[in-house]
Amino acid sequence: MQEHFEEHTVYHIYNRANGEANVFREEKNYNFFLQRYYKYIDPIAETYAFCLMPNHFHMMIRVRGVEELDAKTFQKFRTFGMLGSLVSRQFASLFSSYTQAYNKLYGRTGSLFQPNVKRKSVSDEAYFSNLILYIHNNPVKHGFVQDMYDWPYSSVHLFSENRKQLSTPVSRGKLLESSSTKRQITDWFGGEDDFFKAHKQPIDLESVFD
Repeated sequence: MQEHFEEHTVYHIYNRANGEANVFREEKNYNFFLQRYYKYIDPIAETYAFCLMPNHFHMMIRVRGVEELDAKTFQKFRTFGMLGSLVSRQFASLFSSYTQAYNKLYGRTGSLFQPNVKRKSVSDEAYFSNLILYIHNNPVKHGFVQDMYDWPYSSVHLFSENRKQLSTPVSRGKLLESSSTKRQITDWFGGEDDFFKAHKQPIDLESVFD
């Protein structure tokens, strides 16, 4: 049984296609998913890192505290009575909304994602660091690119104006808009230069999925 979502807690969120189908076939799929993600998830969680792959995705989020919710989201929270229930409902709405649009576009039926989004709380500093590096290097790990900056659907493009940038749904989107959030992540590694240097170091995969 999966743990309940808790406020002010950081989580690794991941899921994949149900079966052999890809959940993202073309750029407009990635774009639409990010739009839906921003609509449903940003009100209840702060995003630290993400990467969308053809048949799966990874997210690193911090569930907002009740005091951080806007008026509209707070009313939803009062309806559900528990923030964890609201977070689960928002993720379910994200997947349902995306799947309905995807199925209509490609003339398919049935579920698209595996049931029940996978989540793991980030409980120590090593895991926090390794998870960010793992998420951004995921396209390299799976052989889609040799350089993580060549994969357009990753939050790594949002952390510096001076690094290689691609005009993508990611760079045009609203996620990680807060400069304080980006600074919090880069400062965690000792600053922007050390943040990018760390991405070139070996990653402890065991700590991410043990």
